[in-house]
Amino acid sequence: MSTTRGTNASPPRMPDMAAALAHLAGYNTAAAANSLAELTRASGAVWADAISRSTTPLGMADRGLRWWREMRRRSEPSWHLPSEIVLSTPFAHLRDFTEPADRAAEVVPTLVLPPQAGHSSSVVDFSPTQSQLAVIRAAGLHRLFVLEWRAATPRTAGVTITDYLDVIDRSIERMGGRANLVGDCQGGWLAAIYAALHPERVHTLTLAGAPIDFHAGESVIASSTRTLTSAFGLAPYRALVALGGGNMPGRAVLTNFIAIQPQSEISRQLQLLENIDDRAHVERYRVFEDWFKHTQDIPGAFYLWLVEHLFWRNELISGELVVDGRRADLANITCPLFLLAGSTDHITPPPQLFAAAEAVGTPQDRIHRRTANGGHLGLFMGREALRTDWPPLMAAVHALSVPRPDGAGGDDHERNARDVVADPGGTPEVPAP
Repeated sequence: MSTTRGTNASPPRMPDMAAALAHLAGYNTAAAANSLAELTRASGAVWADAISRSTTPLGMADRGLRWWREMRRRSEPSWHLPSEIVLSTPFAHLRDFTEPADRAAEVVPTLVLPPQAGHSSSVVDFSPTQSQLAVIRAAGLHRLFVLEWRAATPRTAGVTITDYLDVIDRSIERMGGRANLVGDCQGGWLAAIYAALHPERVHTLTLAGAPIDFHAGESVIASSTRTLTSAFGLAPYRALVALGGGNMPGRAVLTNFIAIQPQSEISRQLQLLENIDDRAHVERYRVFEDWFKHTQDIPGAFYLWLVEHLFWRNELISGELVVDGRRADLANITCPLFLLAGSTDHITPPPQLFAAAEAVGTPQDRIHRRTANGGHLGLFMGREALRTDWPPLMAAVHALSVPRPDGAGGDDHERNARDVVADPGGTPEVPAP
């Protein structure tokens, strides 16, 4: 697959565009079929339930009204673990989740960079029983910090990649000058760029669902971006930013996510109707919808930069990405590398992430690859990934971050990290993209 190069790079070659268009056509056809199948299944389930309950028309109307109220009732997502804002900029807060008793702990501090795709950063602390931060802390990485990406405003429309890298650097300096970096999705490629430019400040690098080779695998986002930019350049994206008053509207990003997997949206709403009398299911639905449907805008200058240099020109993996006159060469990264992909991730298919293993300078025996069952969002807040996949990775990071032989106490830390997440217990998860 070709890679466009340089500031004046030409668009992708026609065979690549034909492949992208074919992938989009096939994907959309399958999505439509899956949506119809879910509508048929749910309709049958609702009628079967009504018959089994001998539900009266009045009872069905009551269930329908409660369903409608739950779909419309939204609250702002919140953080669940206690934290303190120790550094603040107009576009980001540095939150310290370290408990007072652990502030002097002899462990390398950890900095988490959450996704930034029009949603709250609190996805890494999704709920009291589904928290990536709780897993990391229970693994023994007690000195824990998170950069919370704030909603863009007209004042921050001009925030650039330089500003983001600078706030990471200021944060690590405040933490002692060296840290374990954990990057989820867009936080992952941001962490990789930072590590390439400042390898001396990164003790270990963990990337989850993070696109590094934006053209690898089959991704509907990659295919649509390459199709649009080939035909129109950045014009469609500039138009969206202009409509957002200089920022990329979070609502537009949400609409795109829903359009990519409409069957998930349909399934989530119809499963709510099926389980409207199940308080546990309604609560799980509410927590997810509060986070998913509460959007925030992205700084326009930053958004247009990432579309051009990463999604379109794929400069991070080609080695041609230049930031403020410095080349962000992934080969500069030599620290231990931990990679976590989702087997059915349609946003960042595994090849986009695992490409990092061949691009970095880290010896292959210090690169850990793991594939979790499930999709994109499940990597960061899904019960299975949090109980099964994150604990061993974070226990391994901890073993490298304390002044004692590697592996000491590893089993205990892995077990502790697993146990802070509620056991699914056979209960169905709320469908998520």
